[in-house]
Amino acid sequence: MGLLEHVFHTLTQTLFDLIPIIAIIFFFQIIVLRQKISNLKNILLGLLYVLLGLGFFLVGLEEALFPLGKLMATQLTDPAFIYAGIEAVSDKLNWGDYLWVYLFAAAIGFSTTIAEPSLIAVAIKANAVSAGAIGVWGLRIAVAVGVAIGISMGTFRIVTGTPLHYYIITGYVLVLIQTLFAPKMIIPLAYDSGGVTTSTVTVPLVAALGLGLAGTVPGRSVIIDGFGLIAFASLFPMITVMAYAQLSEWRYKRNVKKLNKEENKT
Repeated sequence: MGLLEHVFHTLTQTLFDLIPIIAIIFFFQIIVLRQKISNLKNILLGLLYVLLGLGFFLVGLEEALFPLGKLMATQLTDPAFIYAGIEAVSDKLNWGDYLWVYLFAAAIGFSTTIAEPSLIAVAIKANAVSAGAIGVWGLRIAVAVGVAIGISMGTFRIVTGTPLHYYIITGYVLVLIQTLFAPKMIIPLAYDSGGVTTSTVTVPLVAALGLGLAGTVPGRSVIIDGFGLIAFASLFPMITVMAYAQLSEWRYKRNVKKLNKEENKT
């Protein structure tokens, strides 16, 4: 009964959260635009799907994803695991002892981003409007690599306890420099790519990982060090997407030069 009560409570709360959005849409459609709502039955059915989907998703987060992220962080930072079953004194741990944590963070960042529905939608739209110049998988992999690097570096920051703003300021300086040299077509998409990563699949696991890691690493504060991984997940995809575009442009220009040289020889 506990789970059923939890589901009912979550669905009720989700309904109250959706009511303002629904009210605004209906207000502008009926009062401002003075237009009838077409396909009202389909819209109501879609809203029901949204309600059920969000409700069950939130239950899944609380029952599975958040505990899973915390459990993995606890197990990977356990001295018994780090030292192959030998209990170690906590003050002997250093950043190099957490290699598996960095690898797990990179893997979970990459895999969750590849599965991110919002990124898939953006990649498909970008491919369509660019007439195939921007590949769906090329963009998804570039963003996923950026998230993997960012989350891995974020866990390194938690382990070492270094200030968050050092990384963020350095990262955005790099983004600004890249903006000056990257192809103009890719810059808005690269900036948007940072936002689509912070969505339904990536955020819960990444947040749970950060909080779990900060709670198990000696000398770290959950409040100060546990948060901030999402910022890394938003920042580094901008860097990797622009780098992907710059690399593609360089390869294209190199191939053109090769073709021109061959034509001149003949």
